[in-house]
Amino acid sequence: MRELGACRVLLFTPGNRPERFAKAIASGADGVILDLEDAVSLPDKAKARATLIEYFKNGNAGGMRVNNIHTPAGVADLDALVASGAKPAFVVLPKVESAFEVRLYAQHLKLPLLATIESARGLEAATEIANADPLVQALAFGGADLAVDLRAELAWEPMLWGRGRIAQAAATAGISAIDVPHVVLDDEAGLRHDASRAKAMGFSAKLAIHPKQVGPLLEIFTPTPAELERAAAIVAAYDKAGGNVVEYQGKMVEGPIVKSAQRLLALARK
Repeated sequence: MRELGACRVLLFTPGNRPERFAKAIASGADGVILDLEDAVSLPDKAKARATLIEYFKNGNAGGMRVNNIHTPAGVADLDALVASGAKPAFVVLPKVESAFEVRLYAQHLKLPLLATIESARGLEAATEIANADPLVQALAFGGADLAVDLRAELAWEPMLWGRGRIAQAAATAGISAIDVPHVVLDDEAGLRHDASRAKAMGFSAKLAIHPKQVGPLLEIFTPTPAELERAAAIVAAYDKAGGNVVEYQGKMVEGPIVKSAQRLLALARK
């Protein structure tokens, strides 16, 4: 899979459905998240945990979403990972509300981490969470739980401030911001619309909950050849001008525009 911070789409798959693992990996998603949290009922968590530990001990690909560390299931997840030596490609931390939680996982697992912000407290601490440890490679916007906590509607406008806060916090640490899943499965137009708006806000990826969402999201979050050609031309023109402001295609190009073009090229290289 791609480096976590360079992923464009991450596909959730229930950790208690091993028959779906291969299909999820073959979906074309940059990464698969095998889930022990919301997708698995409390009575099934122990069995699902054992399944995933064995799966990752055998060197299989994918990431793993654990339960929140403030729950018995979350403590059991962390203990099982440490005791077994299983090494998922990355670990997704749900409902993170403090930098301390992130440092706890970083210290014991030494694996790339994706911290999900899903509460008002988490949103308040988002910058500290993003900068808690170099192993934090991305922040995810957990819109559904956040909407409940804020007593707000899970719609674009009520959640706009929260999305912006995640994008800002991720930017302070130089890591990726990943958008919430689109929960309506038979709504490709809505999926594309929300993903395009999230991309415009600075998000570089979106979570998916069904393989059919993967293709449209890859299309949206992958720079087009025309975009890359334009970015390369802007950088070249600026360099040729010795770092001075320069005209390109009738527009003035200076530092911030060049930095944006350089970031796009760097993402494409990853």
